[in-house]
Parts: sequence; C-alpha cells; structure tokens
Amino acid sequence: MAIATGLAALPQAVTLDDENSQLLVLDQTQLPQTAKVLRLRQQPEIREAIKLLQVRGAPAIGIAAAFGVYLAAKQYNCDDRQGFLNHFTQAKVALAASRPTAVNLCWALERMEQVIFTNQGESVAALKKLLKEEALQIEAEDKAVCRSIGVNGLTLINDGDGILTHCNAGQLATSVYGTALAPVYIGTERGMRFKLYCDETRPLLQGARLTAYELTTAGVDTTLICDNMAASVMSQGLVQAVFVGCDRVAANGDAANKIGTSAVAIVARYYDIPFYVCAPFSSIDKNCPCGSDIPIEQRAPEEVSELWYSKRMAPADVKIYNPAFDVTPAALITAFVTEKGIIHPPYAFATNDK
Repeated sequence: MAIATGLAALPQAVTLDDENSQLLVLDQTQLPQTAKVLRLRQQPEIREAIKLLQVRGAPAIGIAAAFGVYLAAKQYNCDDRQGFLNHFTQAKVALAASRPTAVNLCWALERMEQVIFTNQGESVAALKKLLKEEALQIEAEDKAVCRSIGVNGLTLINDGDGILTHCNAGQLATSVYGTALAPVYIGTERGMRFKLYCDETRPLLQGARLTAYELTTAGVDTTLICDNMAASVMSQGLVQAVFVGCDRVAANGDAANKIGTSAVAIVARYYDIPFYVCAPFSSIDKNCPCGSDIPIEQRAPEEVSELWYSKRMAPADVKIYNPAFDVTPAALITAFVTEKGIIHPPYAFATNDK
C-alpha cells in the first residue's frame, strides 16, 4: 500500500482489493511504530475502522465509505432488486453513523446511492459493477483534487517559508498528497524547501504520530511542537503561513477541523500570519448555514485521561470534555484553498461555487 509521490514511498491510507473483496486500511492507530495493513471484509469491521480512526481524514473516510458500501453490495447474492436496495440502504445508514462531523462520509455514500436510483432498469449484477466504477471514480477524483489544491496553495508561499499545521491533512488523510500538506509536497517535488512546524494535536496526537511521520518520511524539514507552543514560534517570526485541512465547511465559511484549530487561527490573526484552510469542494456543506449547525463529535473521555499513559493521569472523579473538533469562524480564515482555486472572503458557498 505505497504510492510514489516523487518524494518517497509514503503509505496509502485506504484502497480496494476487489479480487479478494477486501478493504485495505493502513491502521493509523498503530503509527508511527507499526505500519499495519488491515484487511477488512465485513461491514461491522469497516464501520469500526472509521469510528476508531484506523482510517481518518475527511477525504479518506469518504473513499473508505464508498469502497465499504460497494463491498456490502457485492456480498448480496440474490437477483431480487428490492432486496438488494434494502441491503444497500442498511449498509449505507450504518456507515453514515460511524462518524458525524466529516461531510465527505455522507457525500460519498449519497453518490453511491445515486448510482442505484439513476439506473433503475439495471440488474443487480450491473448495479454492482456500476457501484464499483463509482467508488473508483471517487478515489480518482480525490487524487486529482489533492494535486490541484497543492498547485493552488503553492502560489501562496515562498521557498524557505516556515509553515505551521495542526492535526493531519496529508497523504494519510486522503488518497495522495493530502490537502493542507499538498502545497508542501508539490513544492518539494519542484525543488523548494520549507520548514514545517507540526502541532502535537492532543488528545489523539495526529500531528505527532501522523504528520511528523509522513513529513519526515518524505524528507521535509519538520519540527514537532506541543499545541501550546504555536504562539511562541509565531512570535519569533518562524512561521509565514498556517495551512490546515477541515472536515466540514458551512455555507458562510465557518470551518470545522480538529480540536484546537480555532485557537491557532486566533493566534495567527494576532501575529498577522495568513491562515489558510485547504479543502475540496466536497467538504463544503451548502445545507449547513453556519458553524453552530455543524454536529461536533464527542469522543471517549479515556482518550484524554489515559490513552497515552501507562497509568491514568487524571483523578478518577474529574469530568472530561472531549470534542473531536472545533469551529473556526469565517472571519479568521484568510482564504480557502480548493481544487477550483483560492477563495477569498466574503464567503457565500450556499449561492456561489466561487
């Protein structure tokens, strides 16, 4: 599960092994110590892989969901079209419930469902074939989108710049290149050099475990910092731009990303550092008016109190608040970097694509 980027053979987060009817997932909960590939056949284990963040990142989740619901359809062994539709719908609903915030999950599943609704005269066998083609198309589109985001984002930075990123929005979160890290990878391929600062990104440490892992694997100059150090490095003039990904963009330009992103945006505004959100148009939810309408996933308190410790580090009776995401207001976002170009405020995604 590795693809050449021109930098290094970086791991691919998710792919389809159709011959063996398996979804191949690089288990990101085991990184950076172990690059373990999960071979998933059954729907419950595919749902768990998404829920437990074995596969994560909005685009990668969408790809996994598309392949997952295709494999569910493939397992249906009757010619009864209504029975097939019921079977497909059950799988779609279950996968959609695995994580609530990333809009790409439902976007990909709805695209897959539309294949069935627009081909009502086709046999079950033909529908299975069409579903496979659609899932592969979603993957192919993501590859093209990520490269375009990288090319567009590269116009915003210069050779030698210091760039800060929060969480992981690189190749491990997509099919290739990533979103927030795509400009770095494209620039590095062209001989440019950057200095990356990765926030640790508590409580799941995606910056420490994943972003630092893939950047160093790719040969990029990388410094890991704790989340509360971002203001310090900015104040020293070490950061010229902030690039982050996101899981959902509201119609007014508010963007949900990994918890702690809004704090980075606030500090960047204070130090007059541009704050860019890199997102494919599939992450824009035009039916969501503003950030307060974005559902925020609440995760297990154990992720804060004991996940990374040999013994529980917090008192047993303390309350723990553990949202997976926060919302950065549109007013703090310098621009969105998309596959269609760079979008500056004012943002009005509900009425206009650009």
